[in-house]
Amino acid sequence: MLFFCICLQISAQNSFNFLNEKNAKETVSFKLINNLIVIPLEINGKKLSFILDSGVNKTIIFDLAQNDSIALLNTEKIELRGLGTGEAVDAILSTKNILKLKGIVSYNEAVYVILKDYFDLSSKMGVTIHGIIGYNLLRDFVVKINYKSKKLTFYSSKDYQLKKCRKCEILRLQMHRKKPYINVDVQLDTIGTKLTKVKMLIDSGGSDALWLFEHSKPNIKTPILFFKDILGEGLSGTIYGNRSRIPKLKVGNFTLLKPTISFLDTVTSKNARSFKARNGSIGGNILKRFKIWLDYRNQKIMLKKNGSFTKGFNYNMSGLEVVYNGKQLVKERKYQAASNGYGTEGKGKNDRISLITRYTFNFKSSYKVKTVLRGSPGHKAGVQPGDIILKINGTNTYDLKLTEIVGKFQQRNNKKIKLLIDRNGAYEKVSFRLEKRI
Repeated sequence: MLFFCICLQISAQNSFNFLNEKNAKETVSFKLINNLIVIPLEINGKKLSFILDSGVNKTIIFDLAQNDSIALLNTEKIELRGLGTGEAVDAILSTKNILKLKGIVSYNEAVYVILKDYFDLSSKMGVTIHGIIGYNLLRDFVVKINYKSKKLTFYSSKDYQLKKCRKCEILRLQMHRKKPYINVDVQLDTIGTKLTKVKMLIDSGGSDALWLFEHSKPNIKTPILFFKDILGEGLSGTIYGNRSRIPKLKVGNFTLLKPTISFLDTVTSKNARSFKARNGSIGGNILKRFKIWLDYRNQKIMLKKNGSFTKGFNYNMSGLEVVYNGKQLVKERKYQAASNGYGTEGKGKNDRISLITRYTFNFKSSYKVKTVLRGSPGHKAGVQPGDIILKINGTNTYDLKLTEIVGKFQQRNNKKIKLLIDRNGAYEKVSFRLEKRI
């Protein structure tokens, strides 16, 4: 998801270890939100929520509210640069921090703090996300990722060996600048059957299925059928690309059909292309279809497909990017049946039943439109950035999670969507049909 060029060398760090040296493994539960793994990480005793991102080689904090403030040690100011079209951004490097994940701890970790939250991941995911962690946690263990049970299992990389199984595939990893890469085959041509070998970053911090760098060798270019899209936010600005679909992806002996794919232009992906052999990334929408074992020490990855393997690859067909908009005070009416004088509900014809109406006020989630893709169904219907969505097809949005709202925009082609929106205090109704463009 992120690529960092950091012009600063730091001293060697202690590794993560089991708190109880007798432990052979540690299992940690995680949340899966928008195909991303969210784990509970403690930094200097403060509990925070982090994304486990195999595509980054540094531990980074980018969202600390006043209530989440932590004591950071040995700080100095630096600059960071990543995906996007903007300039480098200011950050703080802090060393000798204590990081803890359940029964796993490191007493000497470097943390990078971005002074401005450029990613706005918390609003995009509907839960508070404080930062990302990758290589520093993954390097010291063999890590099993079970997307179906939402469990991470950490094994000692010195003692644990990957065991071959009939339905598993063990592939070679290439580590470059503390990031894992894998060779896979893609079929880009919808007419022929030619497979093109590409080198891809394993990026658990990316929610999409596949990213490819346009015009990278060997002659990668966007298929004829595509549409322009905003793919996300990087450290150095907005990430743009062409969203499309390819016939086939082969990972070892596993074949995934018709995955969605995004082609990044040379400007957006300039920094990521510093590793000349890299062609793109494999993200969470592919990874979640497997049970995965990562073994950085021995440079291996083992895959076993799960129940999600054959599910289709959907995408947002509305053209609307909806984000969390904080809490709103909601007035809800409650009905309660009054009992008769004998302590039972009145059921006979001579019994009288009365309904007591009362109101409760509760803080519930609010959602707004952040961006509208030009030419999309939402754009044609007149939806504007800043519109607060109150209802979707008759359902109050405060009763929905953000992932459920996004899911409604990924339903079948021509599905009718009816919205009740609040635009600057005025209520408006809009409707459109989802449009399959690739």
